[in-house]
Amino acid sequence: MLNFDKLSLNIPDTTKPRVVIIGGGFGGINLAKKLSGKHFQVVMFDKQNYHGFWPLLYQVATAGLEPDAIAEPLRKMFGSDDYEDFHFRLVRVTGIYHATNTVATLIGDLQYDYLVIATGTKPNFFGNEQIQRYSFPLKHIPDALNLRSQLLQCFEQASMTKDQEIRHSLLNFVIVGGGPTGVELAGALAEMRTHILPTDYPGLDFSKMNIYLIEGLDRVLPPMDPKSSEKTHRYLEKLGIVVKLSTLVESYDGLTVMLKGGEQIKAHTLIWAAGVSGALVDGLPAESVERGRILVNPFSQVIGFNNIFAIGDIAFMKTEKYPRGHPGVAQPAMQQGKLLAKNLRRLIKGEKLEPFEYLDKGSLAIIGRNRAVADLPGNLHLSGFFAWIIWLFVHIMYLVGFRNKLVVISNWMYRFFTFERGTRLIIRPFVRKGDKSARDFFKKYNPDS
Repeated sequence: MLNFDKLSLNIPDTTKPRVVIIGGGFGGINLAKKLSGKHFQVVMFDKQNYHGFWPLLYQVATAGLEPDAIAEPLRKMFGSDDYEDFHFRLVRVTGIYHATNTVATLIGDLQYDYLVIATGTKPNFFGNEQIQRYSFPLKHIPDALNLRSQLLQCFEQASMTKDQEIRHSLLNFVIVGGGPTGVELAGALAEMRTHILPTDYPGLDFSKMNIYLIEGLDRVLPPMDPKSSEKTHRYLEKLGIVVKLSTLVESYDGLTVMLKGGEQIKAHTLIWAAGVSGALVDGLPAESVERGRILVNPFSQVIGFNNIFAIGDIAFMKTEKYPRGHPGVAQPAMQQGKLLAKNLRRLIKGEKLEPFEYLDKGSLAIIGRNRAVADLPGNLHLSGFFAWIIWLFVHIMYLVGFRNKLVVISNWMYRFFTFERGTRLIIRPFVRKGDKSARDFFKKYNPDS
């Protein structure tokens, strides 16, 4: 067993300004890539050793892709001579001591000259502990693999029971949240129901498999244009998905979904895609945090500090155009990371900093084969096949690593002609004595999920 007392961060001393980045997401990696090792020592902390392309996480959950197709090891990304003074440590950050410019981790502390918080978000269950315990979030690769196993185990169990009520419950899938994750997951499940599952389970009647998409607001894809929302709603209904708008989930005990108003849905699987909150780090004063995110100025500086920054989903930058902060998608994080690298160079030279201006490149969502919606610059709204092609191109372009691009393209081409999903593997951890279910076991050993 590993003795943490024998570990240390083991970061070499330096005469260069030290930039500590917490988080290896879109913001963190774009910042680190643009910071030259000649001018800074860059140290990145993350509790996972890879950068993941989370927009495709639902495809891992629905057996369309393997996890290594959407993830790239951080050490591989920064292993060349171009990053001569870059240091990655697989460790959890436990706090910030801004009075001494120190970051605390599980295996030691490290002083910084500049600190960048790029920790992203975590699922927001709005204080409902029962839903948190029994639902399936979809934020990280372990979540996706666990959900994939859950889906497949439900089909296996449904094929082995003669009890119609239990079978019906096993074949009910409830997705809470009508944003891109919920919509795309619902579409993928519907395609599995039509093209894959009847062949795998010939003894089951999949006309009785129900997919519910529940959204608290009055339309799906609330961040997108109403035209795109309406088109998406029609696509979902054509796929046989039951869409419930202006509906809230009150509770879930692992077997029954209770909706506000009294309606009940018997289901062994509830997938939580209803919201996120900032993955905050302890140590910042209360006045630097608002609505679960870190308040920053137009230069990404945390309010009240000159040498602490926040970028990406964790950052709350209020502007006239975005009074509630920028959209929680990859583009703001990437753009903020690149600009912050320039501003850190300006800062050490005593030059004026450049304020951040978000360049909105549009929004996309896919609802199955040949079905997608796109809100593009210039008030251009597309749907159908052309929006689907744009979605494919954009997601391939932003994948990290040539191998990942090649793997995803080949998988998509194979699925386009065959409808096949080749990764239908159940790899959920076994249940130990004392754990009530595989779900409880997963939550116990993956507490951040």
